[in-house]
Parts: sequence; C-alpha cells; structure tokens
Amino acid sequence: MLTKTSFQGKLSKTENLFIPFVVAGDPSPEYTIEFALRLQEQGADVLELGVPYSDPLADGPTIQRAAKRALNAGMSLRKAIQLVPELRRHGVEIPVVIFTYYNPVLQIGHQDFFNLLEENGAEGVLIPDLPFEESEEIRSMALEKDVEFISLVAPNSDTRIQQIAEHARGFLYCVSSLGVTGGSSGMSAEALSFIKKVKEHSQVPVAVGFGISTNEDVKLVREHADGVIIGSKIIRLIEDELEVIEKGQKEEALESFTKGIQELVRD
Repeated sequence: MLTKTSFQGKLSKTENLFIPFVVAGDPSPEYTIEFALRLQEQGADVLELGVPYSDPLADGPTIQRAAKRALNAGMSLRKAIQLVPELRRHGVEIPVVIFTYYNPVLQIGHQDFFNLLEENGAEGVLIPDLPFEESEEIRSMALEKDVEFISLVAPNSDTRIQQIAEHARGFLYCVSSLGVTGGSSGMSAEALSFIKKVKEHSQVPVAVGFGISTNEDVKLVREHADGVIIGSKIIRLIEDELEVIEKGQKEEALESFTKGIQELVRD
C-alpha cells in the first residue's frame, strides 16, 4: 500500500478545489498569515505562497506590485519558506506550495532549498520558469523530501501534454486563456478542448489558473476542471485594503477582504 505524501494527507478533496495565490510578505508577513487564515476559512484547499522576485517577467503588473511591496518589507526566498511554520502555528492546515522563480533556487542551491522546504514543512513547490525537460533533478529531489513538485502545462505545451501530465504530482496547473465575453460561455472552444485533453492524461486534479477575476469565471472553470487557481484578483483585493491597513484598522481590512473572497468563490 502506497504511503500518502504530506500534501495528499492535508488535501481534503480532489474536486472543486479553490487554490488561492498570495505573495509572501505582502504587505507584511503578519498580514500574509491573516489573509491565509481568511482564505482557508472561505474554503481554500491549497495555498500557493509566492516568493517575491525582483524581475518577475512572467507576472502581470498586479503581482509585480505585490512583489515590490514584499521585497520592500524584507521578504526573501528563505524567509518565505520559514513563514510556513508560522502559518501552521496560527492555524493554517491546508497544503502550502512555494511558488518561486528558478533563479532564487539556483542562488541558494538545490540541496539547501529542499532542506529548507523539508525543515519548514512546505508540502509543494512550483517553479513556473523551469522547463519540464530541465526539471528532472528538481523532481527527483522533491520526491526524496516528500515535497510535491507541481507541474505546469500551457496551450503551447500541446505536444508534451501527455509527458508532463504523467509526471504531475499534487495537482496539475493548467494555464488556459480565459476571456469573458458576456455570453453563456467565456471560454473559447480551443481552451475547453485543451482542458479536456489535459484531464484525459492527468492522474491528479487539473486546476485552471489564468485571468480568473469574477464569480462567473470561477463557475465556468468549475464546470470543466477540478480546481480554480486565483492570484491577481486576490492581490487586488489586498490592495484595496492597503490604506485601511496603514491606518491600523486591521479588523476592518480583514472583514472587507473576506467579503471580497466570498463574492468571488460563492456557488
């Protein structure tokens, strides 16, 4: 009988997943913990904890702004990983996936990086700019340390979908263009076909994340995939509270943030 990974042990279901993304340290480590707790209360199944990076070329302006705020607050790859046990101490029980670019991992060194993940109890890692073909060493080390290496598949991965999906662990991050047009379906036929193809090959839940910013988007993705990943919209909800946070009105900020999440993911 196969032993469950730490990630699987903390994942309570494999369908209708809500996977939010926040940047560690935005606007402070303390608030990252508070927002994570509120997201868990609103049904988050996995937390993607983003590591701020000074040159986030693959991120849009919203996440770039969050990264800048976090870097200004002194956040780093090491400190982001060390935030995981703090999240646990405050009551976050869902799996935590460290979302980082490859360069910080390279700078700290593969072995030290995975030692940090293991020591601090992170259940997963996602490195969006590390091509699958170059990830074998990282995937092997992740397996040794009981850390799920989360694979990412995009429409331009078409000829490699089966290979990537067969090696996927935890969940498979499916990048799909989502353009709400106001009609009954805001997802192109090509996108739906792509998600269907990914699901055919994947042995783990397929979660879609790209441009999901409304409750209509969330409902649409839920019809076709096992989970929805939301990043920029959640960060914009945090940004909406920055002035309130600066005034020291913590509870007001958290309550407003919570209402925004409720509206976003309601059934």
